[in-house]
Amino acid sequence: MKIAVAKGDGIGPEIMDAVLKIFNANKVPLEYEMVEMGKWVFDKGFSNGMTPHAKLTIENLGILFKGPMETPKGKGMKSINVTARKTWNTYANKRVFQTLYGVDTVFSKAGIPVDITVVRENIEDTYGGIEHMLTHDVALSRRFITRPGSLQVIKYAFEMAKKKNAKRVTCAHKANIMKISDGLFLECFYEVAKKYPELKSDDVIIDDLCMKLVTRPDNFDVIVLTNLQGDIVSDLCAGLVGGLGFAPSANIGDHICIFEAVHGTAPDIAGKNIANPTALLLSGIAMLRHLGFMKNAAEIENALLYTLEQGIHTGDFGEKTRPPLNTTEFAGAIISNFGKTPAQGAKPLLENMPATTTHFKLEKNPLMVTEEMEQEKIVGADFFIESTEQPDIIARKCERHAGEKFKLINLSNRGTQVWPTGSVYTNLVNQFNARFESVDTAPVRQQDIIALYLGLSGDFKICSSELLNMWGDKRAYSLAQGQ
Repeated sequence: MKIAVAKGDGIGPEIMDAVLKIFNANKVPLEYEMVEMGKWVFDKGFSNGMTPHAKLTIENLGILFKGPMETPKGKGMKSINVTARKTWNTYANKRVFQTLYGVDTVFSKAGIPVDITVVRENIEDTYGGIEHMLTHDVALSRRFITRPGSLQVIKYAFEMAKKKNAKRVTCAHKANIMKISDGLFLECFYEVAKKYPELKSDDVIIDDLCMKLVTRPDNFDVIVLTNLQGDIVSDLCAGLVGGLGFAPSANIGDHICIFEAVHGTAPDIAGKNIANPTALLLSGIAMLRHLGFMKNAAEIENALLYTLEQGIHTGDFGEKTRPPLNTTEFAGAIISNFGKTPAQGAKPLLENMPATTTHFKLEKNPLMVTEEMEQEKIVGADFFIESTEQPDIIARKCERHAGEKFKLINLSNRGTQVWPTGSVYTNLVNQFNARFESVDTAPVRQQDIIALYLGLSGDFKICSSELLNMWGDKRAYSLAQGQ
């Protein structure tokens, strides 16, 4: 079986060489095709950080094993890591955080075992990177949470939990504040949970989760989250088990999967042969299991665990009284421990079951759309306008354009209502939201909204606008604070 390998930037080539050396010593039946990705590819003029040949190779092979990569700063370039995940729709980012004996942490010293799997939605949320300056003082970032995307990653989380014999799946969210976007994610979670009655399903507000993780992480099993929240919680969980040097990552898609270490390129130690390859090795072990090389994965992981138990370490962790090994020596120590069994967490030597390589040759982009259960109607619009005038003056101008079909409901500033009621103590910026609803909430046409837009544009710069939709009797837009 052949896979694509990108060594990455900074310490990437060193730790990738160490991992492949371990694989080869264990006679892992893989061939590697090296592909060009990373900062040095940006520097050659490829704006997405990969050559066309690399993209084609990865799409043909379906598996990418990659080292850490740097995105040039200050040049408007998108992250190569995010680009790769989104381009190939690797919608589930799975990160496993387990106590590693020999890696001392607050919890290992206290005898509290950690075994948490974080499943992070990998495509949507603020990672769309869709941002605009609406005025010289106001920036807007659009946050997309979709029903198909949420269902996709949540179904993966439950299927994965079932296969690993997990007991509990927890959805973390901020639906108490972001009632529509996080509310949709939470709604999808419980919709999927109904199909897995054998698993305990519950939810927790994200800030409460963070507090509980740093006090009793052993209470959690599988956690599924939206993209940004999942990114933050993943790094928090890495801190529970010793840091990002022990945090593997798998990006799972229907057609292409990416396995990588989540830590950075560490340019300060690049080329010194002192980097810790453990995170990348653990990611590679997850890749071997994904491909069906169960025995190879177990032999390598047992050797790694045994090595750590013996107190063997690189310079970033371990007992300072024992001299650290460099990257090459650490890989050699793992190889020398093939066949040895760790005292804690030994993995069973299952037989290899290599997956049959299947190439999905897609002719067009897959479109994910769920069934619309209730009738949609437009009942108004929000107009985000620029102004430095007081709310009552803005309101009088807006009301002149309402006509017979609309009424001005309220003005808000940074999400807080400032007209028809509000407080003089609410600080204002130079961008307001003027909300118009149809008279008696009767449906209106987009042409009516456009006519209102044209009228308002005579008095204001309109920075942005959004339709106010309803499905059945369910309002599909949020209220302002104080409305």
